[in-house]
Amino acid sequence: MQFHQHTLGNGLNIVGESNPSVHSVALGFFVRTGARDETPELNGVSHFLEHMAFKGTERFTADDVNRIFDEVGAEYNASTSEEVTLFYGAILPEYLPQTFELLSSILYPTLRQDDFDMEKKVILEEISMYEDQPMHVAYEAGMLKHFSGHPLGVSILGTLESVGALTAEQMRQYHADHYRAGNITLAIAGNFDFDQIVNLAKQHCDHWPSGALDRPIHEAKPQGGVSIVTQESRNQQNIVQMTPGPAAQDELRFAAEILSVIVGDDGGSRIYWDLVDPGLVEFAELGYYDYDGSGSYMTWMSSQPETTEENLARIQEIYATVNREGVTEVELEQAKNKVASRVVLRSERPMGRLSSLGSNWVYRKEYQSVADDLAILRGLTLDDIRRCLDAYPLGACTTAAVGPLKELQLS
Repeated sequence: MQFHQHTLGNGLNIVGESNPSVHSVALGFFVRTGARDETPELNGVSHFLEHMAFKGTERFTADDVNRIFDEVGAEYNASTSEEVTLFYGAILPEYLPQTFELLSSILYPTLRQDDFDMEKKVILEEISMYEDQPMHVAYEAGMLKHFSGHPLGVSILGTLESVGALTAEQMRQYHADHYRAGNITLAIAGNFDFDQIVNLAKQHCDHWPSGALDRPIHEAKPQGGVSIVTQESRNQQNIVQMTPGPAAQDELRFAAEILSVIVGDDGGSRIYWDLVDPGLVEFAELGYYDYDGSGSYMTWMSSQPETTEENLARIQEIYATVNREGVTEVELEQAKNKVASRVVLRSERPMGRLSSLGSNWVYRKEYQSVADDLAILRGLTLDDIRRCLDAYPLGACTTAAVGPLKELQLS
């Protein structure tokens, strides 16, 4: 594998990892904008705009977009998070020129009023659908509570009220402000010629407006607390708990990821053996999530309402033990092996490398090969885990609950 990097005159960042031994290529445009970059009045515009990208451009109609992607056999999609909007596709190398032209084009859609009005109905239906998913409601309530007063406490989808009031002109202005070349990273992984990529970028992206937005990335200082959404018709109590973790730029993030696997992976972890395997809960996991300037551990649990409090107490006992005693060498080695397998297996497809390649550049302006990832992973020690726990102990700063319970007594 070989790393390549180039920056166009307008500021577009291009990073690539070529691997001539594979038989496909994946490319993605990572736009550094998401829910955290929205004002309350524009909440939901990033996700809405992602949908609008497939509604046609000056050169391609909506039918053209779907038809051409299908003709070349592309696996394509887009996604929006709190911090990044991603447009991506994976194809055979011979179809790279036409796929590049199409994918780059949809970043600048026409945003016609009739398309906007029609897609708004789709977005509102999507919001209503997610409001009927209790774990999503718990996540949204938890983020709002945990990151209150911080940009990360903003819903990705938006609300029925904010999206309902959004205008096409507001979206056009948001697009003009945020979809600037310096705010976008083009990442490409797989079987390709980098000179061809640069030439394609000059041909199709050189006219993009220059500039980039300066995103404030101060660390969140959660106040914590409990948010309860009572839904008496539910059979399960759905819980999301959050506590601070290392930021995306913090070297402790590697230890935090390993720690979350040891303590709360979906199989073979302490939470799994103590709660899931005995059948005490429907499911329970601990995950680590890193953002610009902030991070979070999130505990996810679904259980019978009458046993919710005691199961949450069991999880907090696990956390207290880990905070006090750390983890064992055997646990550390097992977690390293598990994560190493995931890294390697994911890397065997260009789409798997695309995510790592683009995210590393967006968040840290750095390149890490699979070998680099594995070396860092293998080098982690019990002392690293201890430093992570001392800086960011496990716990439950914030709790969000959705289900039949009207209150929770937390230990």
